[in-house]
Parts: sequence; structure tokens; C-alpha cells
Amino acid sequence: MAQVPQPLDALAVRTWCGLALQALGRAREEIDAINVYPVADGDTGTNLYLTVESAAAAVEAVFAGYEAGGDQRPTLADAVRAMAHGALIGARGNSGTILAQLLRGMAQVLAAEGETPHSGARELRLALRQAADSARAAVEHPVEGTVLSVASAAADAAGGAEGDCSGVARAAYEGARVALEATPGQLAVLEQAGVVDAGGRGLVTVLAALVETFTGEAPRVPDGPGRALHARVDDVTRPAAQECADTAADGGGPGPAYEVIYLLEAGDEAVARLRERLDALGDSLVVVGGDGLWNVHVHVDDAGAAVEAGVEAGRPYRIRITHFAAGDVHTGGGGRPAPEPIQRAVVAVVPGEGLAGLYQEAGATTVLARAGEPPASGELVEAVRRAHAREVVLLPNDADLRHTAAAAAEQARTEGVRVALIPTRSAVQGIAALAVHEPERRFDEDVVAMTSAAGATRYAEVVIAERQSWTMAGICQAGDVLGLIDGDVAVIGSDVTETAEAVVDRMLAAGGEMVTLVLGDEAPEPIAAHLEARVRESYLAVDTVIYRGGRQGSLLLIGVE
Repeated sequence: MAQVPQPLDALAVRTWCGLALQALGRAREEIDAINVYPVADGDTGTNLYLTVESAAAAVEAVFAGYEAGGDQRPTLADAVRAMAHGALIGARGNSGTILAQLLRGMAQVLAAEGETPHSGARELRLALRQAADSARAAVEHPVEGTVLSVASAAADAAGGAEGDCSGVARAAYEGARVALEATPGQLAVLEQAGVVDAGGRGLVTVLAALVETFTGEAPRVPDGPGRALHARVDDVTRPAAQECADTAADGGGPGPAYEVIYLLEAGDEAVARLRERLDALGDSLVVVGGDGLWNVHVHVDDAGAAVEAGVEAGRPYRIRITHFAAGDVHTGGGGRPAPEPIQRAVVAVVPGEGLAGLYQEAGATTVLARAGEPPASGELVEAVRRAHAREVVLLPNDADLRHTAAAAAEQARTEGVRVALIPTRSAVQGIAALAVHEPERRFDEDVVAMTSAAGATRYAEVVIAERQSWTMAGICQAGDVLGLIDGDVAVIGSDVTETAEAVVDRMLAAGGEMVTLVLGDEAPEPIAAHLEARVRESYLAVDTVIYRGGRQGSLLLIGVE
């Protein structure tokens, strides 16, 4: 039985996120199996899980920050803002994007209470109402019989509930459960396939976790995978979904071929114009967020045009483009069998678009990580699945991702993939490992060679200090240039180029054959030529290789092999 925090406070939010994540983990495959709208691509459960995983990680980070500072636990406002932000930046797919807006809507009400330690039933009723209304507003063309209908029913039921938070949560859950069972009668594609809405089924699971948060007891979620007539998952066949392909697509035929998702930094007016342009390009348009940060989701035939529209509106990043499989209903592919997996692949976490391109040219499947936004284990598992290989070498390229990568590797192994985790601590170590990768070798031999190459590469980075701090090299002030070698501050300076030169000299003092420089977008333009000349003039037989990493967090990454 879960620990039961009675008031709606930060601990309740933390507990709810954790319970929802566990519940979605158990229900993920069932929800994936009934996913037929808007695209029968079998990923709704996975997308909801990844979205909640990101929300839960953000809440945990807030608690960890308070604990590290010796303060008391965070306020309710701190926790719900973190939950909403985590869901926003980690939202996946149509269903995950809508769930992110539902959580944001709740946060708008609960955070408005300011620094109060907790809220009550009245605020929870208002939060659920705001969640449903804001999610509906985020969808360009709302459709009944979807998660929007289930969310509205939950809010309606909660609005008439009396008692404390547990009573409101239970009423919301019951309202959602009844609405879920009614979805096949509202949407022909569901009725023809004999299933309830997958996104709505996921929301019922999340609301069940909310009930458990306040009562300590999880209500009984509808039998099986949430099918309207309680039929078996195995009966939800691709042919049944294909019969209603015309119904699923707005235009009466096969729908767009690509799903495009990106985070966008832009103002409200620019986003309004973006909505109009994307609506003309495709369907399933959902734009969620606010206060300058948005998550954009759309299905289109011209993925490039959708991204270009984002560039015109502001700064898009974490761009994901997915081509719907040939057998998906949306593309009318006729249910052809999936291709055979390749024998071996490399999956790597990279800190910038430039490095992502470099790794992809070398054949790796990449997961983009940004400063302050590390990928969750679910994202790594998804990348392993995307690689579609029997054997996978996983390169986390960050010491802080060690446990996340280990969890992902363990999950992938349960799905029948042979995974080797090489504990690379920097992208330059990953480059060294990838350089010796030979898929034709025996798996164990390949892993040993890659591990050896990574281990023989010392790594460093040049960054700007954000605050005053004690370091191994002394006290640094905000704005100082820091040179970190193997994770520890070794040089404190005021000039980027001079600090980088000092770092390279220290690293080459112990010997080396090759220096790898990865330039961030904000690195001074002459720095690469200066360091290359310095190495050529001062160290015989040492080569220098230069790459551009894009927005990678660090001004400069350095590797010495």
C-alpha cells in the first residue's frame, strides 16, 4: 500500500506522478494494443508512459534540489510547475502532448495559490476543470470519443463532488471511466475496431493513480485493455483497424505520412500564426504550453515544411520526425510484415545537433540531450527499439546518465535485445568508441574494442561558471571560464581561448596521439585554428580533428586519445 499524503501538497504530487508512472508501465502494452485513432501505430501507451516519466523526473529533481540545499520540502506550486514543465518537454505523440496540457492546466490553478503548502477539494475541482478546458483549446479540431471527452467528463463529475480531495478524485475517476466506455459510440473508428479510445484509457489510469494517492487504494481499472465489449487484446486486429482507415483520416482516405513534434521558443502571436499554417499542412494538430515555450505536434506529408514553419515562428528544437510504418492505417500500407531486424546497432546520447549528425553519419541511432534536460530511460528504450537490431551497444556519453542507461538496457533485454552498456562519460569518448566499431566482428569482441577506445580517451570541456563555487582549482566566480578535465575543474580563467589552451596542454602533458575538438555554437570563432596551431607547433606527431557540435551546452569539448 502506498504512503498516503492526505492534503494536496508537494508530496501528493510526487506520489501521484510515481503511482501514475507505475500504473502506465503495467498498462502500456494493453493501451498500445488498442491504439487505432488517430493513427493505428500502437504507441499510445508508450507515449503516455514517456510523458509521465519526464514529469515525474522533473518533480524528483525539485525535491532533490531542496534536499541538497538543506531546505524544507518544496511548495505545492514548485511541484506542480515542475510536473507541468517536465511533461511539456517530454511529451510524446498526440496523446502525450494532450496529457501535458492537462497537467499544465491543473498547474495553472494549483500554482496560483502561491507559496501555500497545500490546497483542498475546491482547488482540485477547479484544476480538473481548467485541465479539460485548456486541453480542448490546444487541439485545433477537437473530436468527441477521444481523451478530450474523457477529460471533460472527469471535470464535470469532479465539479459536482463533495467532501475532501479523495472524494473529488474518486468522482473524477468514475466520470472518466463511464465516459471511456461510451467512446466507441462517439467515434466510428473505435466501434468498428471494437475498442475504447486508447488515450482515454490512459487518462483513466492516471486518474486511478490520483485516487490511490489520496486513499491508499487503487480503484479497479476496466477489465483487460479497456475494450468496449471486454474482448481479448488478440482480437484487436490490424485488418479491423484498416477497415476504418477512411473514417480515421479527415479527408476520407490515407492520411499524412509523417508525425512531426518539436519544442518551440516563441511568442503568443507567432504561435497563433503557426497554428494557421500547420493546420493547412496536415491534421492532428496540437499545440500546448505557454509563457514562451511550446510543444508542437502535427501529422503532415511535408515534414520539412512543418519544421520550416516552426523556424519562422521562433526557435524549434528537440525535433522528432516519425514516418508512419507502411502497415499503419494512416498510410494505407496493407499490413505488410515488419522488416527483419539488423544484427547490430549503436545507440548514443549526444548533446548537440552537430554531434547528432556526426553520429548518424557513422550509423548510430541518437538521442538528443540538452543542458538541464537529460533523457529519461524510456527515451533510451525507445531509441533501442527504433534501432531495430538484435544487438545494441549503448553509449550514454554522460556520467550522470549511468543509472538511466542501465535501467534502459535492462528493459531492452527483457524485450529480447542483447544490449551492452559502455560507460562513456563524454561525447568525445563516444566518438572514439564509434571509430573502432565493426558490426562484422563478434559482439563481445566489438564491445571490448569500443570500451578500450573509450577508456583510452581523456575528456575535458570548457564552460562558463553560472555562480560562485568552490572547486578543485580554487574559488570561481560567476562568469569565470572553467576548464574541466575528467569531470573536475582543473583551470579557472577569464579568456576562453587561453583557458582551452591550458586544458589541452595539461592533457597532452601525459601524452597523446590525437586531439578531438567539438565546438559549441557560442565558442569564439578563432579558437579552433588557434588550438590546432598550438598542437601542431608544440606536440610532434599529434593530430587534431575538429567538429561542430551546435547547441551542446559546453563552449568546447576536448578529447585526447
